[in-house]
Parts: sequence; C-alpha cells; structure tokens
Amino acid sequence: MSTWSTLDTPIGPFTAVVDEDGAVLASGWTATTDDLLPLIHPTLRPSSLTAGDIGAVGEAIIRYHAGELSAIDDVPVRQRSGEFLQHAWDVLRTVPAGAPVTYTEYAAKSGRPAAVRAAASACARNAAALFVPCHRVLRTDGTLGGFRWGVEVKQRLLDHERAH
Repeated sequence: MSTWSTLDTPIGPFTAVVDEDGAVLASGWTATTDDLLPLIHPTLRPSSLTAGDIGAVGEAIIRYHAGELSAIDDVPVRQRSGEFLQHAWDVLRTVPAGAPVTYTEYAAKSGRPAAVRAAASACARNAAALFVPCHRVLRTDGTLGGFRWGVEVKQRLLDHERAH
C-alpha cells in the first residue's frame, strides 16, 4: 500500500505519493493526489492509497525547504519509462542545487548531445518533482522555460537554492 501526504512549504502545498518501501512515486506542488496519480507509470500506480506519515520523505521535504538542499539527494525515487528517460532522470539527480544547466547541457550530460528535445521530454515526463530536480534545467538562452507546477514555483526554487 502506498501512502501520501501534503505538507505546507514556503512555496505552497507539496504532496508526495510514497511506495511502501519509501520510494517516491510522484510529487509536486499541489494539494491533491489527483494531479499526481496520472503521472505514475501504470505498472507502478498504487492499487490502494492512504493518507498518512510519509516518514523520511516528509522529513526531507521539510529540511530542503528549510535550506538543507542536500536533504533530497538520497531519497529513493521509482519511475519507469524507456532506457533514455530512465538514464536522463538519474543524470538529473546529479545536477547540483544552485548550478542549473541548460537543456543542451543536460542532453550532453545524458550522453546524447543532439537529443535536446528528448532531454526536455525527460523533464516534462518527470513524476517526482523536487527529488528529480527538473527545475534545475533552463532554456539555452537562460530563461526559465516551462515547469509542470508553474514558472513562479520554478523561479522560487532556483532563488531558494541560490540563497542557500
């Protein structure tokens, strides 16, 4: 059985769906699981979901928003897709807080420098916002680009990371 919880953060309500083994299946700046469940790969989507304590994941969310940016680094995440997206999500977790990269740089880090659109797709299809920090990827011209949870949230995250 998977558990979910919504925590209040300085950026707004943040909800996470966590598998029974503690891996994040989906997360984002929303107050409802309705926005998150469709993002979870069908083979990983929980058959039952209960509101409750999400343990170490909840603690990491609170610590990150309090300025301990590395608190999210070791939280397990479970997403499923094709080989490139799986790899690209792993690579995204290596982008340090406060040092955003462009989509072009992200594609190169993922081993496919010409696959800028695929790198952007990895960000767009990421279900585990914050823990797989797609907010750390910018357009080539340095502008924010899109973000599932809104560009204002993306800007606040980047500002938060720059300040800490």
